[in-house]
Amino acid sequence: MEKLYESAARGDVEALRQLLQKDTFLLERVSYTTPNNTPLHIASLKGHLPYVEEILRVSPHLAEELDSQQSSPLHVASARGNVEVARRLVGAAPEMCLSRDSRGRNPVHVAAIKGRVELLEELVSRAPPAARQKVGRGLTAMHLCVEHGQLPALKVLVREVKELINAKNDDGDTILHMAVMGKKIEIMEYLFEAPNIDINAKNSNGQTAKSILEQIQPDAEKDSGIRHLLCPGLARLKTRHGDTQPVKWLTKKRDSIMVVAVLIATMAFQAGVTPPGGVWQENLLNDPSPHKAGEAVMAHNHPRAFKNFMRANTVAFVSSLSTILLLISGLPFRRPLFMWVLMMIMWLTVTSIAATYAISIVVVTPRKDRGALSHVIEISLAVWCGVMGILLVGNTVRLVDRWLKNRGVVVWRPRRFRNMVEVSHENGEQVIV
Repeated sequence: MEKLYESAARGDVEALRQLLQKDTFLLERVSYTTPNNTPLHIASLKGHLPYVEEILRVSPHLAEELDSQQSSPLHVASARGNVEVARRLVGAAPEMCLSRDSRGRNPVHVAAIKGRVELLEELVSRAPPAARQKVGRGLTAMHLCVEHGQLPALKVLVREVKELINAKNDDGDTILHMAVMGKKIEIMEYLFEAPNIDINAKNSNGQTAKSILEQIQPDAEKDSGIRHLLCPGLARLKTRHGDTQPVKWLTKKRDSIMVVAVLIATMAFQAGVTPPGGVWQENLLNDPSPHKAGEAVMAHNHPRAFKNFMRANTVAFVSSLSTILLLISGLPFRRPLFMWVLMMIMWLTVTSIAATYAISIVVVTPRKDRGALSHVIEISLAVWCGVMGILLVGNTVRLVDRWLKNRGVVVWRPRRFRNMVEVSHENGEQVIV
């Protein structure tokens, strides 16, 4: 038996074959005579692939044997990061991906703790349920990556089992909570940008990652490096939290906006079929100004104003219908582009119905009062269009700025964030202040 373990430590396949020629059942007796590591454990630890393949060819059941710590050879290969060895072991005993050692960890957990990226990809692709198992304190493999600072391994799990990104442990902490509490700066930076992360998730104490980060901030003042690195994360978290406000506003006001859009559509339809001044009630074909019953009086008396009236009224009607369609379409308004489109259509709807009103009032007003009234209306419309134009340009610039930032181009930064990116070279080190 001693020679068998020596051959496993050396990876000497020829010595193994000679021992098996002398004693065919040598490997079979290992199962019940050795309470600790089997030769397969030793070969997996050393990464002797040919030796592992030879043992699995002769006695594949050894892949299921556990040592005194309840660790399988696959646990050992996962800890060492031996991808090819692990691949052979999984092929011989796929169910060992779910096997737990004395600490409740399966091979995926071990690979995550050790940061074995390539091996972790292999195991998760072979056995996705293993990545969903939890260990003590309700920790998932993602929690273990954060706890041990294994960012590359965390990225693999986020990509392969993204539904676990907001999973909570027994304390209600998500991986974002753990990253903030552990001051894992790089992981925090990564998670702040993760598309599926729930930044508003609360733990058992009712705390969000943002509230925890704000509590840590004063304590970190003793360590300026940590404090200055946490500041951009807090700013980003606040920014992302602020980006959800338009979405929350739209969710709360959706019904109200729908009612207003329906009301404007009704008004525009009514104004279209019954324009100011009404319609002719009879045919007059021999009159100097011939007309037919049902035609708009305004079209004959004020032809230019009538054309402008119908243009503005039609725009108001169509844009209000577009607003209704957008609200019931189920588009993801958390995306800035869709929110900008909805805002622009609403701006067009309100502005058009305001223009329709202005034209109608001017037309039905007696000529003696029309001059003063027209002057007031022109000023009001000019101010209205100016305000709406500023809002439109501002939101457009904001949308373009965010689009550029997503591609790494920073054109403009608010004053309150400027100090965060100034770099001082005190003591020869770069410190964000």
